[in-house]
Amino acid sequence: MLTLTFHGAAGCVTGFCALLQTDHGRLLVDCGMFQGPKTLRELNHGPFPFDAPGVDAVLLTHAHIDHSGLLPKLVRAGFRGPIYATRPTRDLCEVMLADSADIQQGDVDHLNRRNQRRGVAPVEPIYGPQDVAPTLALFETVTFGEWADVRDGVRARYWPAGHLLGAASIELEVESAGETVRLLFSGDLGSGEQPYLVRPDGPEGVDHVVLESTYGDRVRDDMDLSHRRARLADEVRQARMAGGPLLLPTFAIGRAQELILDLLAIMEAEPELAADIFLDSPLAIEATEVFLRRGWNSDASKNPYLPLRHAPRLHNLLRPQDSDGLERLRDWHIILAGSGMCDAGRVRGHLKRLLWRKETTVLITGFQAAGSLGRVLLGQPSMVRIQGEDVRVRARVRHLDVYSGHADAASLEAWLTARAPVGGQVFLAHGEPDGLAGLRDRLIAGGRAPVAITVPALDERFCLTSTRAWSVGGGADRIAPGAAARPDWHNARADLLSALNERLQALGTDREREAMLATLSAALAPVTSDKT
Repeated sequence: MLTLTFHGAAGCVTGFCALLQTDHGRLLVDCGMFQGPKTLRELNHGPFPFDAPGVDAVLLTHAHIDHSGLLPKLVRAGFRGPIYATRPTRDLCEVMLADSADIQQGDVDHLNRRNQRRGVAPVEPIYGPQDVAPTLALFETVTFGEWADVRDGVRARYWPAGHLLGAASIELEVESAGETVRLLFSGDLGSGEQPYLVRPDGPEGVDHVVLESTYGDRVRDDMDLSHRRARLADEVRQARMAGGPLLLPTFAIGRAQELILDLLAIMEAEPELAADIFLDSPLAIEATEVFLRRGWNSDASKNPYLPLRHAPRLHNLLRPQDSDGLERLRDWHIILAGSGMCDAGRVRGHLKRLLWRKETTVLITGFQAAGSLGRVLLGQPSMVRIQGEDVRVRARVRHLDVYSGHADAASLEAWLTARAPVGGQVFLAHGEPDGLAGLRDRLIAGGRAPVAITVPALDERFCLTSTRAWSVGGGADRIAPGAAARPDWHNARADLLSALNERLQALGTDREREAMLATLSAALAPVTSDKT
């Protein structure tokens, strides 16, 4: 029996990984890294919920880390099959996976130095730089629109998804129990209005669809280029008037390049807004070379990224000391640094030194997973903890939701409608509870529902025929229900420590502070039992 198991991005937007077990072998669609709350990220360190050496091939939709980030761990665990991807996806993975390995190694080194001082045992990274080359060696590139024989009885065809350079939806035909079952994995879909990417496409009349739901509960404003640049220009003007720098926590692949192109266009149109732009992301700098090399847009008959090749106001910061040197700047300038959710990379250093300055503007331009530092900042807190340090938030924190590479609810519905008829089931994945419920309700209300719409749980397994799908349970209880899409106890602890520090500072005398600490210490004292 053909089975499909959701080992990631079930009830959350990160870590997509689906295992397809066929009569002819076992296939993974994506092998992504979990992001967001620490409880969810800790799943990256645990063993895979399947036998890695027993996987015969991986079909990769695109290069973003929440879809590709655990591939080196898979290889480290014994996987030796091919990894099918488009050429741009393969080239982007070359820089992204190397950057991911470096970040993990650096974060673990930093943590182990702290652990050593606290007498805590050292930890190991999920994988290291030495694991990247063996992973890249397994890539086999495919061409949009052409069938690829994955295994006997299994073939795949890649369709443009419009989300990122090289991003694909993957159509699969699987021979199972004497019939052919057709599946379509949407991957991450673009809106179709992205100025730098081709429009998403796909086949008609498939049996089952796995559909992303990131923005399933909302319809965004018009996404055309002129409207988007006008909204960004308003934010730039306000940041300029505030008197300090503009910091953009930025996803390095796609988002950074598009923001810079729009910033350059705005500065050309309004010279009074001109500023030095510092791209403080080695990953984004290396990825830009891939966009220049592979960014041809067949819809527009040009490579829209070419202006990035010679931009005098753009300064690429590769070395850590170049990043540290920005601390001396006081004039109007713009910084783009990763990561986009503020949980890793150089942006944390900039946030630590800039958040307490009221003249600073922090502009967040993408989706922020529950529990991420970016989502916390959008809540306008008075204090945050970054790498174990309390940081006062006096900066202007702004949100501009016109740069997402994800389709909104209306675009998701339109894309699914164009795939009709869907004879079996639609699985809604890659969304938080509100997004999943919103899209499900929208599809039902609009009459777009096929035989059934299902929202799978993490590690839930389904049996498939060409006409129906049914759950057979399965999977370990790796995380509490709902925990993937909400702030966890780590976030609560950080909030409590920040609140405690604020309250202690607000008290008038040391006697009051000592009394409060004594009360808290008594509440934390071990409970003794009267039983003998």
